[in-house]
Amino acid sequence: MSLNRLNSYKNNTIDTNESRLRRHEVTVELRKSKKEDHLLKRRNINEEDQSSPIKVLPKVASPADPSVDRIFENIRSSDSKRQFAGLLAARKLLSNEQHPPIDLMIDNGIVPLCVEFLQKVECPHIQFEAAWALTNISSGTSEQTGCVVASNAVPHFVNLLECEYIYIAEQAVWALGNIAGDGPTARDIVIENNAIDGILRLLDKNSTIASLSLERNLVWLMSNLCRNKSPMPSFEQINRLLPSLAKLLWGFDAQVITDTCWALSYLSDDNEIKIQAVIDADTVPRLVSLLDTDHPNVMVPALRTIGNIVTGTDQQTDVVIAAGGLQRLKKLLKHSKEMIVKESAWTVSNIMAGSSKQIQAVMDAGIFRELCHVLQNGDFKSQKEAAYAISNMTTSGTYEQLVHVIEKYQILRPFCGLLEAKDSRTILVVLTGLVEIFAMTDIRSAAGDIERLCVTIEEIGALDKLENLQRHENQDIYKKAYFLLDTYFSENETAEAKLVPRQTQGTLEFTVEKLDVPKGGFTF
Repeated sequence: MSLNRLNSYKNNTIDTNESRLRRHEVTVELRKSKKEDHLLKRRNINEEDQSSPIKVLPKVASPADPSVDRIFENIRSSDSKRQFAGLLAARKLLSNEQHPPIDLMIDNGIVPLCVEFLQKVECPHIQFEAAWALTNISSGTSEQTGCVVASNAVPHFVNLLECEYIYIAEQAVWALGNIAGDGPTARDIVIENNAIDGILRLLDKNSTIASLSLERNLVWLMSNLCRNKSPMPSFEQINRLLPSLAKLLWGFDAQVITDTCWALSYLSDDNEIKIQAVIDADTVPRLVSLLDTDHPNVMVPALRTIGNIVTGTDQQTDVVIAAGGLQRLKKLLKHSKEMIVKESAWTVSNIMAGSSKQIQAVMDAGIFRELCHVLQNGDFKSQKEAAYAISNMTTSGTYEQLVHVIEKYQILRPFCGLLEAKDSRTILVVLTGLVEIFAMTDIRSAAGDIERLCVTIEEIGALDKLENLQRHENQDIYKKAYFLLDTYFSENETAEAKLVPRQTQGTLEFTVEKLDVPKGGFTF
């Protein structure tokens, strides 16, 4: 084999950088698909909410539907009873209506007034109503949340984390969660005001109080502090939450576990240093066990975190394998929810981009049978991830592993079926895998194996698909398809070489093979 031809194979391999870029894209897409299940902000608290801290307070009568002017007249009064009545009425408007009048309240100056009331330590009931009103305002748009931040509410909410009244501290947690969930800028303001110190102290206090609603709100706040990129939160600060998150992962409440898993998924969705920090917190065994849960809301972020971890080094991937991750992934590839099948296939594709030893572990776990099923019967997004898994194997696996998978699972037919996909990137993934399969067969196989592979490709209908791709508008697809056809399927190459004329003494001579004519001539 010529060096140029060998180089042409090398130029078509899937490299690690490309694989990691894909992983990030998949993560973003999956996160968007779960946006409704995992809210950035919690809106419109009402008194019937089971996790609302208001339930610890006695019911207080309030005037029926006072006018906005009357509300602000009371709030601006120097009489604490009128202040409380005004705040109560304002909070009810912000809480109970389907479309709360947040802008109307902001325009009337409620935000700086409430921030001032947060500091009224001698009147905890007023502090609480002010905190509640600001919580609902910060659950609105970024502009509305920005008004709360611009009025310097964050440091006062952080101070309230130390309040002796737990219901006030919990309302402060709720408000900070809404603010941190608004985006990286607001999140960093919360972190810079030492909220993490207050969170850790409040978690420690709650180990004695055992308030489930407080624990839920604290974990949700921690999750929002870990989320968002561009920029990422300060890892030096966020890393301080890891020991507590590792403990919370072993809780019994599904909501607490869900938000804990989301926090870990955000922490691990970056570089190998952060992945290692998540591993060092001894979270992997518990995360893997959560893949067996019947709660999809828990399973999805746990699976996401596992998927992030196996984008790291081979050693980090080995931790997931050692914890029994492959057996769980095999089950999840048969899950009834398409999104879970897709993310499981994505996770397997990351493992398949590792070492041949790890690929062997995937084979030993019986995962290829399920991958083949996904390629044949899954939804397109899951098929695409399964195709990546096969292509990654052609790059990272051994020739013996490749032959075993092709022969035992007959995976070429469903794999090549995706050559007719409408998505150009999927077609390129399959073509890249085919180039690697032919290259490895050409280099390592015995005489006749290439011919048998070509026959198989033709029998499963893939040759026709390759020929059709020569007319594809995507130039990369055209080039790969042409390369495969020209290199391995040019049947008349030898015969055409014999028809090339030779130049002898200025004239062209054509060589024609002598025909073996039967006696009596040909009969038609």
